[in-house]
Amino acid sequence: QVQLVESGGGSVQAGGSLRLSCAASGLIMTRSCMGWFRQAPGKERERVANINRAGTTSYTNSVKGRFTISKDNAKNTLYLEMNSLKPEDTAMYYCAAESLYGSCALQYNFWGQGTQVTVSS
Repeated sequence: QVQLVESGGGSVQAGGSLRLSCAASGLIMTRSCMGWFRQAPGKERERVANINRAGTTSYTNSVKGRFTISKDNAKNTLYLEMNSLKPEDTAMYYCAAESLYGSCALQYNFWGQGTQVTVSS
């Protein structure tokens, strides 16, 4: 049974930093595409960043240069380091995995419950 458990969310002021973690069980991260998504109230869910099996990363334009996605394969844990946070980064952040083919081009088949990030101005 696959489980993705996020942690590290919280409330910070603009310009602050947070580090999100996603502990994965039941899947092998080296064989999966892992991603972070977010959804703000009244908005569609959007992809924030992903990292493929080889460790190649991709970011949505609004977070480039501020967020860093990484993973620790030995710990089967995914991270999202978020710096220079802005009020518009406020959202529920979700960890996701595509583990059937390990392709970041396919729909993610496993999702975590989410962790809330709130950035005040």
